Amino acid sequence: MGDVLWTPPADVRERSRIGAYLRWLAEHRGLEFADYAALWEWSVTDLDGFWRSVWDHFGVVAHTEPTATLADPAMPGARWFPGATLNYAENVLRMPGLGDDDPVVIAHGQTRAPQTVTAAGLREQVRRVAAGLRRLGVGPGDRVAAYAPNIPETYVLLLATASLGAIFSSCAPEFGTRSVTDRWRQIEPKVLVAVDGYRYGDKPVDRRGEVAAIRAALPSLEHTVAVAYLDPDGPAPDGALPWAELAAPTDEPLTFAGVPFDHPLYVLYSSGTTGLPKPIVHGHGGILLEHLKMLALHHDLGPGDRFFWFTTTGWMMWNFLVSAPAVGAAIVLFDGNPGHPDLGGLWRLAAETGTTYFGTSAPFLLACRKAGLVPREVADLSALRGVGSTGAPLPAEGFTWVYETVGTDLQLQSLSGGTDVCTGFVGGVPLLPVHAGEITCRALGARVEARSADGTPVLGELGELVITAPMPSMPVGFWNDTDGSRYREAYFELYPGVWRHGDWITINERGGCVITGRSDATLNRGGVRLGTAEFYSVVEGLDEVVDSVVVHLEDDEGGAGELLLFVVLAAGLELDDALRKKICRELRTALSPRHVPDEIHQVRAVPRTLSAKKLEVPVKKILTGTPVDDAAAKGALANPESLTAFAAFAQRRPAPEAPARS
Repeated sequence: MGDVLWTPPADVRERSRIGAYLRWLAEHRGLEFADYAALWEWSVTDLDGFWRSVWDHFGVVAHTEPTATLADPAMPGARWFPGATLNYAENVLRMPGLGDDDPVVIAHGQTRAPQTVTAAGLREQVRRVAAGLRRLGVGPGDRVAAYAPNIPETYVLLLATASLGAIFSSCAPEFGTRSVTDRWRQIEPKVLVAVDGYRYGDKPVDRRGEVAAIRAALPSLEHTVAVAYLDPDGPAPDGALPWAELAAPTDEPLTFAGVPFDHPLYVLYSSGTTGLPKPIVHGHGGILLEHLKMLALHHDLGPGDRFFWFTTTGWMMWNFLVSAPAVGAAIVLFDGNPGHPDLGGLWRLAAETGTTYFGTSAPFLLACRKAGLVPREVADLSALRGVGSTGAPLPAEGFTWVYETVGTDLQLQSLSGGTDVCTGFVGGVPLLPVHAGEITCRALGARVEARSADGTPVLGELGELVITAPMPSMPVGFWNDTDGSRYREAYFELYPGVWRHGDWITINERGGCVITGRSDATLNRGGVRLGTAEFYSVVEGLDEVVDSVVVHLEDDEGGAGELLLFVVLAAGLELDDALRKKICRELRTALSPRHVPDEIHQVRAVPRTLSAKKLEVPVKKILTGTPVDDAAAKGALANPESLTAFAAFAQRRPAPEAPARS
C-alpha cells in the first residue's frame, strides 16, 4: 500500500478551483497556506472563518444575510448562519458559467431515448412543475415523494419542490412496497409522483402494482402524479394526474421561497439495526454549502465539466450528483443495468457524453477488473480527468487497475461519508498525490479523527471514526424526533458531544485514510448499506419462520462479500430448497435484489440479550473466527447456548480463498 500513482501537476494552483480559492483567501482574508495540511487545519479550527469564506467565495444568493456564522458550536444542535434566508434551488439554478443554451442535464438509460436539457430548459421545466405543485396545494413544509428513477423528471421535481420550501423524498422504483411505505409513512407525503415501471437491461419491470399498494398505504396522499416511463402511451392510474398536466404551460413566474438556513430540504433514510429506517432531515443551507465546497474545491468541477455518478435515487450520491449545476457543471444521468450489455457500457456512456468526471462504486471497479476489462480499449476516455469511487473501501489493486486500464493522467478519488451528512468527509483533493489503497485526505471543514477503545485520538492505528467539530450538512434532525433523542442516540451516545460514525478508520502521518468497514451491525452490500430490521420484518412475516439473524461478511477485495441468513423455523419444519426460494422471493419482492442472501441456514435459536435484542455483531465475530467467549458476554445473554451452533458452522465453512493478485 502507498505506491504513488498520480502526482499533481506543477501548476495545479493555477489550474484548479482550490487554487483560485487559495488566491481569494490571500486577497480577501490575508490568509496564506503552504500546503493542504495547513489549509485543512485552519478549516477545522476556525470554523467561522472557513465556512463564511465558502459562503462569500461562491457568492451564495441569500434573501437575508446571516447575523453570525456559527452561533453555537456544541453538538448535537450546532446553529449555523442564524438569520439567513435562502433557497437551495435558487442557488443550483443560477448555474454559474453556463449560458442559456448550454447543456446542463444529459440523461441516458435503457427505457427511452437519450435526452438533453439546456440551462434555460431546466429553469423552464422547474418553473412549470413548481406552478403545477402550487395548483395541487403544495406549500412550505409539505412533503412531495418520488417513486422514480434517475431521470430528468425526478431532478426537476426536487428543484420545484425545494423552490416552494416544500420537502422532497425519493425512493428508487426497484424498492419493494414494504421498503417504501416504511419510509414514507413516517413523513406523510401530500403528493406522490411515480413511474409505471422501467427497463433493467432489456427486461421490462412493471411497477403499477407496487404504486397502487403504496398509494393505498399512505392515507396522507392528496394527489398522485403518473410518469408514463415504461409505456409512454399507457393511461394514468385512476385518480392520478399525468406528468404532462403537472408540467403544463403557465404564465406563473419562477420564484423561490426564502427559507431559514436549516429549513428542511429533503429526507434521506439510513437503515438502523432496529426499528424503522431513520428519516434523516437535511437543510437547504447546510447541503448547499457542503456541496459547493466538495464539488468545486475537492472534485474540481466547474463550467465545461460533465459530471457522472452511477447511482439510483435511493442513494445519497444522487443528491450529491444533482447539486453540481450549482458550481457550473453539467450532470450526466443514467438509469438502468450498469452491466448491460456488458461492463463496458458505462465507460462507453462516458465517451458518448463527454464525461470529464466518472463516479461509481468500488464493487463496480472491482467487477470490471475481475472481468479483465480495459476501459480505454472499449471507449475514448480522453475527456476524463477524474474518477470517483465510493460505497465501499477500494483496495490497492483497484487503484492500480484504474491507472493501468482507464488512464494515467486522471485523478482517482476514493471517498467515504454517508447519508447522514450527504457528502464525503474523507476523499481526494487536486493538491495532493494519489497513493494506492488510500483515501487521500480529510475534507476541508471535516474534523475527522480516529479514536481508540478508551476514547483517545490515535494516529497510524485503527480506531472509531469520529467527527469532533460540527459540519453544516449534519442533519437538522430526524423526522418526528421532537426531543432529539433518536438523533442523539444515533451519533452521540458513545462519545458525548462527538459524532461517532460507525466506521473503522486509520489515519496516517500524512493525513491519508484507510477505512476498513463498519464498526456496527449495519450491512454493506455492494456499497449500499442495508438495515437488518427490514430483513427481519419480511423474513419473520412468513408463517414458517419464527426468528432470524442476518450478517454480512466483507470481501477483503472490497467486493459484495457474503450475506448469510440464519432462520429458526416453526416446530417440525426443516429448511429445504422450496422454502429457501420462497424466502428469497419475498425479500426480492418486498425489499430489493440486494437483500437476497447468498446462503440460508437453519439454526435452533438466535442469540439474544436479556432485553431480547438480537446479537448480530457477536454472530459476525464468531463466523470470522473469534472464539465464542471473546465474541459475547454470556452473562448478558438470555440463551448463551445458541452461540455454539454458529461456532460449529464457522468451523465447517471452508477458509476464504486468497485474493488473486495481478
